[in-house]
Amino acid sequence: MASYIEKLFGLSGQTAVVVGGTGELCGAMAEGLAGAGADVYLLGRSEKKAAARIEKIESLGGSASFLPVEVTDRKSIESALDAVLKRSGKVDILVNGAGTNSATPFLEISEEEFESIVDVNMKSVFTACQVFGKQMIEQGDGGAVINIGSMSGIIPLSRVFTYSLTKAAVHNLSKNLAREWAPHDIRVNTVVPGFFPAEQNKKVLTPDRIESIMRHTAMARFGKADELIGATLLLASRNAGSFITGEELVVDGGYASMTI
Repeated sequence: MASYIEKLFGLSGQTAVVVGGTGELCGAMAEGLAGAGADVYLLGRSEKKAAARIEKIESLGGSASFLPVEVTDRKSIESALDAVLKRSGKVDILVNGAGTNSATPFLEISEEEFESIVDVNMKSVFTACQVFGKQMIEQGDGGAVINIGSMSGIIPLSRVFTYSLTKAAVHNLSKNLAREWAPHDIRVNTVVPGFFPAEQNKKVLTPDRIESIMRHTAMARFGKADELIGATLLLASRNAGSFITGEELVVDGGYASMTI
């Protein structure tokens, strides 16, 4: 049984880059990739958070490294790619999950706030896909890109206007790239979390909003970060996920199934 699961989901010998890997959700996804055998690079700002995540990964027998990066700066992302290639020689898996949010009322959103959220949530995904995707194509050995979307990129959610439009753009980009890169055997999919408490959304999770979310979630609870690992391994796997591309894999505890 173990060898069968390993054949389906094992990532031994593969290199995974996780943009936003110092965060709560992508950090858990990075743990899953490392646990399946991948050599993982955590890209982000916080060396302290990365160190804690790496310590946990290594305690479980995995391998991970931290690369400081400014996700809105192309040169910074290109430097990260250079570092990955110097150490590992290739890139097989890319996870894009850097994100920020705001609950500012629509008419009060400043240009500065708008541009900041667009840069982190949308531009960073666009740039990382260009930089790392080009490398994957040149390698000629296929690969997997997993972009982190949002329920607000599929259906309108109140109070997160700029965040929602950036996530809708990520969904659109993912489908376009899935079509564009299919001849190169590079699969591009979107993991769509429901409501998972994380640093970027704590500011909008007021008591009344939490109550509303619980009423609208079939399982009546928030998601736990490690509950994204299964979806991540499926989409990253060259075997189990070999014919999956251009899809939105929703992990939401039944949120999207609730109407009235």
